[in-house]
Amino acid sequence: MSTPTQASPTLAEADIPRLLGELTLEEKASLCSGQDFWHTQAIERLGIPAVMVTDGPHGLRKQAGATDHVGLNDSVPATCFPSAAGLGSTWDRDLLHHVGAALGAETRANDVAVLLGPGVNMKRSPLCGRNFEYVSEDPYLAGELATELVQGIQSRGVGTSLKHFAANNQETDRMRISAEIDERTLREIYLPAFEKVVTRAQPWTVMCAYNKVNGTYASQDPWLLTEVLRDEWGFEGLVVSDWGAVDDRAAGVAAGLDLEMPSSHGINDAAIVTAVREGRLAEADLDTAVTRVLTMVARAQPALAEPGTADLTAHHALAREVATRSAVLLKNPDGVLPLAADGLAGSAVLIGELARTPRYQGAGSSQVNPTRLETILGAFAERGLDLPFAAGYRLAEAEKPGGAAESETRDDAALRAEAVFAATGKTAVLVLGLPAADESEGYDREHLDIPASHLDLLREISAVAQRTVVLLANGSAVAVSEWEHRVDALLELWLGGQAGGSAAADLLLGDAAPSGRLAESIPVRLADVPAQLNFPGENGTVRYGEGIFIGYRGLDAPGREVSYPFGHGLTYTTFDYADLTVDVAEVTDQTGAGDVVVRAGVTVRNTGDRAGVAVPQLYLGRPGSAVARPPRELKGFARVYLAPGQEQRIELTVTRRELSHWDVHAHGWAVEPGPLRVAVGASSRDLPLEQVTELVAPALRRPLSEDATISEWLEHPQAGPELLAAMGDFGAMFGPDSPDQAMAAFLGSMPVKKVPVMRMSEELTQERLAELVQHYGG
Repeated sequence: MSTPTQASPTLAEADIPRLLGELTLEEKASLCSGQDFWHTQAIERLGIPAVMVTDGPHGLRKQAGATDHVGLNDSVPATCFPSAAGLGSTWDRDLLHHVGAALGAETRANDVAVLLGPGVNMKRSPLCGRNFEYVSEDPYLAGELATELVQGIQSRGVGTSLKHFAANNQETDRMRISAEIDERTLREIYLPAFEKVVTRAQPWTVMCAYNKVNGTYASQDPWLLTEVLRDEWGFEGLVVSDWGAVDDRAAGVAAGLDLEMPSSHGINDAAIVTAVREGRLAEADLDTAVTRVLTMVARAQPALAEPGTADLTAHHALAREVATRSAVLLKNPDGVLPLAADGLAGSAVLIGELARTPRYQGAGSSQVNPTRLETILGAFAERGLDLPFAAGYRLAEAEKPGGAAESETRDDAALRAEAVFAATGKTAVLVLGLPAADESEGYDREHLDIPASHLDLLREISAVAQRTVVLLANGSAVAVSEWEHRVDALLELWLGGQAGGSAAADLLLGDAAPSGRLAESIPVRLADVPAQLNFPGENGTVRYGEGIFIGYRGLDAPGREVSYPFGHGLTYTTFDYADLTVDVAEVTDQTGAGDVVVRAGVTVRNTGDRAGVAVPQLYLGRPGSAVARPPRELKGFARVYLAPGQEQRIELTVTRRELSHWDVHAHGWAVEPGPLRVAVGASSRDLPLEQVTELVAPALRRPLSEDATISEWLEHPQAGPELLAAMGDFGAMFGPDSPDQAMAAFLGSMPVKKVPVMRMSEELTQERLAELVQHYGG
């Protein structure tokens, strides 16, 4: 397959109306699919060039030479940053913007128009094989961070592709599965991160998911692609399919799917032409799709004309900084970390093949060819700290041709015995985690455990070592409850990118302090996760029966113990949170969705003897709510660097929209009046400051109909008295002086339409009820 040549960058948006008039029907159809795996279609006779899009949520994956989706050919060298699981753990908006700018610069320098990412699907289950590529289990956090990443990338004149829209939360049967999700859950959990990025950052493209949503393929769902994405959120770019996600191409064009990738080799182009000629697809809908494709191509031309260069040395340094900020210190009770470099010689040993053969990125379509690669073992050697090393376990990646352990013939038992001998009486630094085969795009994990060989190694090492420090290398949560008692310090590195080795050494030796916070909960048991009751589904359907209760929401609501809660992360100092003040404005009909309603002030003080980063987090709860809610939800956070003894006053704000829940009766966002619990602290389970205040807002009223209950009618200030009067003597039992309040409560739960049908009231006829419904119905 030949690579399309770039035409001269003459296409401008002003040319598009003219081009629409000159394009044949067949040419229009061809523009709605790729020319190959990574390029849009060129039409040379009209000067329409092809542009390239390519994978890259955490680094550019531009394949050299002939291209293919599965990555059989090497890609050009590019900076490999930590994967999204690590980026999410930074809780650092500014840093994500800088990462985005670096990604955008490399994208531009390599003549690529659109970088395919980021992924903001929720981590519904910790078993999802692609969780390493998604930011968080929380839509607020994912939306905040992904917005900055998109803005950073697009600041360099190239585009992004926000993915995978929507409800792509598993890999099992991902190309056919129907995610069955109720309206409120979809709106509050699975769409908000997309909405925030679209409304704040306007990504050039949004990538639709493989799966169905409530029975309709995302690639041809007009509700998703047009009503929600464009009409409600104001999306201005184009919708591109995930590679191979198209089912019915003509239906997709009508629904709002503009660009199919990759090429269908003319099959779906012909389907579009046939549908237009047979009157099943309006040519105006096709013109709309073509206009969006050409607009994206035109937007890319200035950057393609002046690609510039990327400072790969600076980007590597940034990748190292990001990796240090991604790491989450889970446990360090006795201050074992940081290690003193001047005392390591002869007293410490480094164990684990992952220290020599790093797992630094996820498996699947997002694999980046790094510009350089640093290992933990190499990073110590560069510092002149030649620690004794033992592999401890076999690793398939290391035994491939050219791998660090290519000629290894010993089994795990022999490697483990060597490691135990080396660790006896010393500080043992173990690098454990998930091999590449254990988590990948394309399939889901079967359990949360790290390999048995790693666990056996830890058990034997901890029995003989003076101190045991474990570093974890993995793309999503692993179970730690069965073995963490053997560990003196536990540091989660995630998949740290190409500079992860040096970053780990920086953290171990105290040149940098851990500042990451968990963007996903670490449960004690997989069975504690509510989604597991319906994961991954069966017979082509997965029911999201847990509703809004995913992640920490689903663990907190029933009071499940967790190994480490959402938002948790230690550092080499301590912090104090004090002086919580809460100001809540009244919500009125004039309060805009983006208007600030809650202002919470808190003083954060560094109480230790080292500098460090605090991440104060704001959670809101609604005690006594009329709708099901978790005990608390993240609604604000900040990242604060403090020197020893330094304190800073922080204000966290919450808008009307962030206070709202989705009202399934009104099919819109609503603010419920009543008690509001405001809590601030260091994680979802560490909230030392709390206030309960009253949120004043218009009363929520269910639209009145004949199916509304008598009690619901009576709660309405105007309709209630009128209904009481219309019911005559029967209505008297619902008054404040009724002698039988129990009977009133019993009958009050009855739909009002039953009153005339059951002749409970001679006065309230069906005709009179119809008049009331017409007057008060909504």
